[in-house]
Amino acid sequence: MLGVRWTEALGDLPEVLTELLGFQAPAPVTAARVATAIVARQADAEALAWWAADLALSMRMRWSLPVPVLANQIHASFMRFGPGRGRSRPGGDGFERAILLAAASGAAEACRLAAGMAVIAQRLDQIEPKLRAKGAGEVLALLRGDDAVSGSWSSAKMSRWASRRLFERLMSEGAVRELSGRPGFRLFGL
Repeated sequence: MLGVRWTEALGDLPEVLTELLGFQAPAPVTAARVATAIVARQADAEALAWWAADLALSMRMRWSLPVPVLANQIHASFMRFGPGRGRSRPGGDGFERAILLAAASGAAEACRLAAGMAVIAQRLDQIEPKLRAKGAGEVLALLRGDDAVSGSWSSAKMSRWASRRLFERLMSEGAVRELSGRPGFRLFGL
C-alpha cells in the first residue's frame, strides 16, 4: 500500500530494525537510523522508510499505538537546508538533525490537534443528553471511536437523511467538524 516493491534487498529488514531498536540512542535518532537503513537497501522505498521511522519512534517512546509524528513533517521548511536547499532525505547530510526538528515540531502539532479535539469531545458530551434522534447514540459512539464518519451514514434506526440532519445540528453546536471540505461527500469527526 506504500507503493514499495518488495525486493531481496529488504529481506533482512526485520532483523536490522530489531537491532537498531536495541541501541540506546534517543528515539528520534533511532527513527532516523531506521529510515536510513531502509533507503540504503532500496532507494525507492522512502515512503516505507518514513512509515518505519514513525513506528520506531513510537516503539522507543513506548507508546501503545504508532503515531505519525515524523511523516507529517516531510515538507516542513526546516527539512530544507544545505546545498541547493533541497529536502533532507533518509541517509542524506543532516538527516538526523532534521529528524530531531521533525519530532519536536510533529509532537507540538499533535498536542495542538489533541487539545482542539478535547474541546470538541467535551462539547459532544454536553450536547448528548439533548439529542432525541433514535440512532444518535450509535453516531456518537462512531464519532468517538473513528477518525471520521460519513455524512450519509445510515443504520436500522437512522436514515441517511436523519444522520445528515443530526450532523448539521452537531456542527451548529460545535460538537463535530466537517473534515472533507466537499459539499457532495462530507466526512465528520472530532
